Amino acid sequence: MFLQPPPVIPMAAALPAIAQLPANPQAPKSPANPRRPLWRLVSDVGSDFKHLPSIDTAEWLAGGGALSLLVHPYDDNVNNRLVGKPWVDTVFAPGKVIGYGATQFGAAAATMFWGRHYKQPKVVHLGTDLLRAQIMTQLVTYGIKESVRRQRPDKSGGFSFPSGHASVTFATATVLERHLGWHALPAYLVASYVAASRLHENRHFISDVVFGAAVGAVCGRTTTRHGRDKWTMMPVARPGGVAIMVSRRP
Repeated sequence: MFLQPPPVIPMAAALPAIAQLPANPQAPKSPANPRRPLWRLVSDVGSDFKHLPSIDTAEWLAGGGALSLLVHPYDDNVNNRLVGKPWVDTVFAPGKVIGYGATQFGAAAATMFWGRHYKQPKVVHLGTDLLRAQIMTQLVTYGIKESVRRQRPDKSGGFSFPSGHASVTFATATVLERHLGWHALPAYLVASYVAASRLHENRHFISDVVFGAAVGAVCGRTTTRHGRDKWTMMPVARPGGVAIMVSRRP
């Protein structure tokens, strides 16, 4: 018996394709299946929290914590340079709205329902992962806030560590990067802009937004770490150049 060899895909086309390939959309439990019941999001989120404890999570939180401690001595200085500057208020005003949890959650839900309506598995998969990341990020962020209970720099209500605006936008950017590769770079620029927008209102310290970004990255990576087909690549020599051989393993 002879096995059919995997298809050979040119190198230029292989990498973007791999970044966007969803799990088998025909599988009943696949997050890319447009007909999958919405209530399965509950079990998805439960599975995500089971996968949260990992070496990858520890490394990202350790790096975010170390960087947050590194900038902590400059917390007051950074805010003092930005607070009360009219031009700063104008530049960063949209960041407050973009970084609302409702805004990020709504965009994720709209993406998923668009894909379900038009039967587009890749869009469904992306929207589902975005929703899962938002749910996990907000639960983790508020859990840390209640545990640390750091007072906001303007002494208003609520707690400041970590920044929710930073965490939810970096979660979105991370999910986009995991699905789209380098094409998601603008999402990280937007997330950085939103994180910076929390300083001029004196609602957060810079150490809050740095650790918030790490929390968002962890949650985005966790929700996209499992539940999809595994793709392997192998360079092979072909007439006229080099190609990438791609094979799928469920």
